[in-house]
Amino acid sequence: MAFTLNEIILLVIALLIGLVLGLIMSGRGKYKRLWRDEQIAHRQTIRERDARLAAAPAGTRTDDAGRDDLTRVRGISAKDAAALHAAGYHRFDQLGAISDEQQAALEPQLGREPGTIAREEWRTQARLLETGKVREHERRYLEN
Repeated sequence: MAFTLNEIILLVIALLIGLVLGLIMSGRGKYKRLWRDEQIAHRQTIRERDARLAAAPAGTRTDDAGRDDLTRVRGISAKDAAALHAAGYHRFDQLGAISDEQQAALEPQLGREPGTIAREEWRTQARLLETGKVREHERRYLEN
């Protein structure tokens, strides 16, 4: 049985496609293991953070300047916290007492859409953290 050049080329292409698919599919679980390890590390980091938050007494300040850790409010990143500090908001009670006008002026400074602070309930979260209701805050905002 003699093969033509076209048939040989098609067989080689089919073998190459099979080889590539075999290599992609095997991986011997390497990528799955990497993903699982990353998930485990992430869960451990979250547990450590939660333990740190639970161990900290209510109303504690994070630095000598009397500033609260504003990143404990869900929706506030470290960048947002720095911008809030620059705008003069250093403690939970200040954040919990902002007016609608202050909120409207603050959102463009943070690069947020109008209504973001109200939608993410920053004021309510800040009041809960200021009064030491950390468990209530975690239940309502972090366990979702």
